[in-house]
Amino acid sequence: VQLQASGGGLVQAGDSLRLSCTAFGLNRAMGWFRQAPGKEREFVAVVNRSGSRTSYSDSVKGRFTISRDNNKGTVALQMNPLKPEDTAVYYCAAAFANPNALYAPVKNSSYAYWGQGTLVTVSS
Repeated sequence: VQLQASGGGLVQAGDSLRLSCTAFGLNRAMGWFRQAPGKEREFVAVVNRSGSRTSYSDSVKGRFTISRDNNKGTVALQMNPLKPEDTAVYYCAAAFANPNALYAPVKNSSYAYWGQGTLVTVSS
């Protein structure tokens, strides 16, 4: 399984970015995580396999939106407005398969596949 994340870049505080992850055929919950320099990887957002349920970390709630298009096999993370503390490498990940249609995990250990990461840098 290959996950391909894209859309990162250098922006100013208050700007927006849209990250995309290609995950065609993966009928499972999909999440975004991030890792800032010197810090551990942390949960950002998750969407269940149908797209009907989402969850966010407190640090991005109200600013980021996760969505998926199962026909296109993509998962997106719309980020607006960005803050300098959002600077990190962002990873998309596919959760372990689960029979619960509402399954939307937030722990790193619940994810089976990881993309290569895309760098987001927000200047002040």
